Amino acid sequence: MSVSMTMKDSEVDGVSVVDLEGRIVLGEESNSLREKVKNLIVAGKRKIVLNMAKIKYIDSAGLGALVSVHVSANAQGVSVRLCNLGQKFHDVMQVTRLLTVFDVYDTQAAAVGSF
Repeated sequence: MSVSMTMKDSEVDGVSVVDLEGRIVLGEESNSLREKVKNLIVAGKRKIVLNMAKIKYIDSAGLGALVSVHVSANAQGVSVRLCNLGQKFHDVMQVTRLLTVFDVYDTQAAAVGSF
């Protein structure tokens, strides 16, 4: 069985951008997302953008992982922004009121430029 989410990180104008692809679900995927952000913070990154453009599906555990990442980052003075949610994911974030928790941007450029 293959992990159904991949992550690729890069640096854009001093901002760490993590491109996520696949599904953020209970288990390895949500754990690996938490681990990735934790490692970026340990490496001294203070500005992180999670690019959700290629996320096909997210379950409640995936939403929990995003909230966990956001809370632990904030506690350490790190800012995490989301971009490219897509309509379905945006609707889920709206219904769960998570749009009031996260800084969400339509494009990666807007998210990077917001710092």
